[in-house]
Amino acid sequence: MVAAALLDDAGRVLAARRREPPAYAGMWEFPGGKVEPGEGALDALVRECREELDVEIEVGPWLGEVNLARPGWVLRVWFGRVTCGDPRIVDHDELRWLAAAELDDVAWMPADGPLVERLREVLTGEDPLDWPGT
Repeated sequence: MVAAALLDDAGRVLAARRREPPAYAGMWEFPGGKVEPGEGALDALVRECREELDVEIEVGPWLGEVNLARPGWVLRVWFGRVTCGDPRIVDHDELRWLAAAELDDVAWMPADGPLVERLREVLTGEDPLDWPGT
């Protein structure tokens, strides 16, 4: 599994609220999805953002990874930014740009939650990204 912590020019991250499956409906996540057979992780990330948000993205530095409940599955997350288009609702039921102070305002998916503290450090400048333009 791959996902993107998409940042905007104001230093906010895009969060997407799931509509399904029922056990996770209403929880928030970084956009992304499954890597298809024969597909590279970064190619999958670009494709998933195109499919889920109708945008093109630039993949940036690594945020981190989390082992998922399903044995052998790992969620890998990179920073990114939108290079073409405005995110729109396709697979989710709501999108929100969250500043560092708003990260705790939403209920994160269990897999995404462990990466929120690292994200907060980046958004507050405590641990800045080594990425041009940040």
